Amino acid sequence: MSIDEVLLDAEERMEKAISVLKNSLSGIRTGRATPGLVDSVRVEVYGSQSPLKQLASIGAPEPNQLVIRPYDASTIKDIEKAIVSSDLGLNPQNDGKIIRINIPPLSTEVRKRMVARIKELAEEAKIAIRSIRRDANKLIETAEKDKEIGEDDRDKLKEDIQELTKKYEAEATDLAKAREADVMEV
Repeated sequence: MSIDEVLLDAEERMEKAISVLKNSLSGIRTGRATPGLVDSVRVEVYGSQSPLKQLASIGAPEPNQLVIRPYDASTIKDIEKAIVSSDLGLNPQNDGKIIRINIPPLSTEVRKRMVARIKELAEEAKIAIRSIRRDANKLIETAEKDKEIGEDDRDKLKEDIQELTKKYEAEATDLAKAREADVMEV
């Protein structure tokens, strides 16, 4: 693997770690109704598990209500069952054509638990980013031992990897703080 490839690979993997964090954070409840709350709920339909967003359009016409319109009306019972059995604590109301979900306000205790979960997710992302840094540094060390690069190049590459690490760790922290603010907003 060339030196440029090491940097590119590290950056791509760090970007993926941030993407995973963003996806995880979107599923965390705030006081407002957002389609991200349920779009990743897995529904058993047509003999396989499918994400809800592939089976229905999800909207939030009001700050405390979600409306789910299945593309195929025959799947409405399966969607309702999947939402009830998810650990989101939501109570869907089915009128035969659409499902309405009223989002109850969060208690202070629940908000604190959500913030703790956000911090866990951010830390998991940071650990993944540091692991990527460690892997890249090992590749750089190996390249130096194999006489592919010199000491100066090794030091410069390690600095570049460290800069990437700082950048993506800061991004993870910023994403988590923004989501915490959303959750704690009354």
